Amino acid sequence: MTSSYGPDDFQRDTNVSRETLDKLVIYADALQKWQKAKNLVANSTLDDRWRRHFLDSAQMFRPMREVFGEKKLTLLDIGSGAGFPGLVLSIMGLGKATMVESNGRKCTFMNQVARQTVANAVIYNKRIESAEISEPIDVVVSRACAKISQLLEWASPFLQSNVEMWLLKGEGVDEELTQAQASWNMTVERFSSQTSETGVILRLYNIKRR
Repeated sequence: MTSSYGPDDFQRDTNVSRETLDKLVIYADALQKWQKAKNLVANSTLDDRWRRHFLDSAQMFRPMREVFGEKKLTLLDIGSGAGFPGLVLSIMGLGKATMVESNGRKCTFMNQVARQTVANAVIYNKRIESAEISEPIDVVVSRACAKISQLLEWASPFLQSNVEMWLLKGEGVDEELTQAQASWNMTVERFSSQTSETGVILRLYNIKRR
């Protein structure tokens, strides 16, 4: 069954400009077109892609603007998949997104979307452990990739003193945080999810290994 939540609803909930919405429509149409051959996202989520993928990613924009102001951020997206959340946030104007994804077909898809939408993004077809990223990172983001403790390990080479992690997490978040805090000190802030009653946007900062 096709979801009734579409681009107009997305614009209402995010207040993006018409120009930005047009770019995200290109992205959403490409996702539908490529899905059959490339299996980019779970098939069960495709009809509800505007809520499950685009709004789920875009909801990070407003709290990040509240924290960082108008600064153009450099994002490192670990396990980017089909570009969520980093590519969406880049198209929305948050800053430059460095996408790291080991699946080649997903990288091919992201590269096409980035070209079509003129997104400020660079895509690495690598595992995060072997990605050589020279420019400073402001924020590490991730969605539906791994547990917090694993994400911290992967991100550790990039976690300078002022670098934050912003993660989209579900109902197992408390257990994941407890596990992570056995090895890491960090300040944790939570923001409510717009897309899930059990979801949360996590902001982790002052991150240091114990």
